[in-house]
Amino acid sequence: DHSSARLERFLQSAADLNVRIVNCTTAAQYFHVLRRQALLLGTDPLPLVMLTPKSLLRHPMVASTPRELAEGAFQRVIDDGQAAARAAKIRRVVLCSGKVYVDLAGSEQRQASPDVALVRVEQIYPFPADALQAVLKKYTKLRDVCWVQEEPENMGAWEFARPLLEQVIDGRCPLRYV
Repeated sequence: DHSSARLERFLQSAADLNVRIVNCTTAAQYFHVLRRQALLLGTDPLPLVMLTPKSLLRHPMVASTPRELAEGAFQRVIDDGQAAARAAKIRRVVLCSGKVYVDLAGSEQRQASPDVALVRVEQIYPFPADALQAVLKKYTKLRDVCWVQEEPENMGAWEFARPLLEQVIDGRCPLRYV
């Protein structure tokens, strides 16, 4: 669906592990997901839906080093490296996927909010609940989890992710949409 590429359409047809849906935020992630897909063709040949815009891959903020390309692997969830160092002070986790991460990470308000962690959900289906739960456990003083996307609530990944996120959070703190 190259012409309109509506994420919610792909998520509505995702069931029983029939597809993989990703929204990568770095060139290395893009490379490693394609490599993983090629390696799985013989054992688990599922279609791969990748919603990463080409313009994002040319953005200087998401460039990858040769080491990340050579030694890395695809990560279904990417924790905020800056926030992980101050995990005890984090009060809010902002979950996002794809290009909106670049907008948030490059925002002037980012530096003014040291109690916020930006966590990227790189694989949307199958939903990486275990990887996300492991990241959220690091933030012991968490008060709030937000899902941020550019699309309205009835579009994008929110409607699909909400019940899964509620299970991951398990009443620990409120879940909000932005």
